[in-house]
Amino acid sequence: MSSNSDYTLAIEDLTVSFDGFKAVDNLNLYVDKDELRVVIGPNGAGKTTVLDLICGKTKATEGSIKFKNKELTNLSEHQIVHAGVGRKFQTPSIYENLSVYENLEVSYPKGHSVFGSLVFKRTVEVDRRVREIAEEIFLGEFLDMEAALLSHGQKQWLEIGMLLIQEPELLMLDEPVAGMSVKEREQTAELLKKICKGRSVLVIEHDMEFVARIAHKVTVLHQGKILAEGDMQTVQNNPKVIEVYLGH
Repeated sequence: MSSNSDYTLAIEDLTVSFDGFKAVDNLNLYVDKDELRVVIGPNGAGKTTVLDLICGKTKATEGSIKFKNKELTNLSEHQIVHAGVGRKFQTPSIYENLSVYENLEVSYPKGHSVFGSLVFKRTVEVDRRVREIAEEIFLGEFLDMEAALLSHGQKQWLEIGMLLIQEPELLMLDEPVAGMSVKEREQTAELLKKICKGRSVLVIEHDMEFVARIAHKVTVLHQGKILAEGDMQTVQNNPKVIEVYLGH
């Protein structure tokens, strides 16, 4: 058993109450370096709330969230991003009127000071990174296309690319394949398997076929607590999990 300091993410005794209702209840969750972890569970299980807590959007009532041994619960959302945590929400937030290239370019971390973005220089290094990321997210041939014209799936990939260019060591994705075509889902599975080499990825997903395809380990949440954890097969055969899913 590795010590807690070896994990990319170590969540301990995490609780958040909204008006006495415990949305997340004494949660302990450990994610390894380069691990692709998928969190599943029925609606209202607390999945999105966990991501909100990690990225600082919601403040914990009690407990600890350590990212590479650094306590996050007392940091602002901005500081958490700077520490190396990237998050994609359910609805893509891309700049619709900019090209794919420009979307990636403005996300490049150099331009993040107040003046930095105004005097931003398109250097060889930035150009190289933009093109490299575009290839990785299957948009290498769409660099000049206005983002508004991309398909739903391509917009999702672009947003993942906008996070990747910031080199996060923990990437969190909320239902990345919702609304995607079968082909796009397959490509997204391929993409996620690639991007967890060199970083940890935490995914919330409903599509079980997709989960089975990508997950190193699955955590099942129910009523803010962990109901089961393990590989997909172990979890799927767990009587408690079957009951919760079939009972809904």
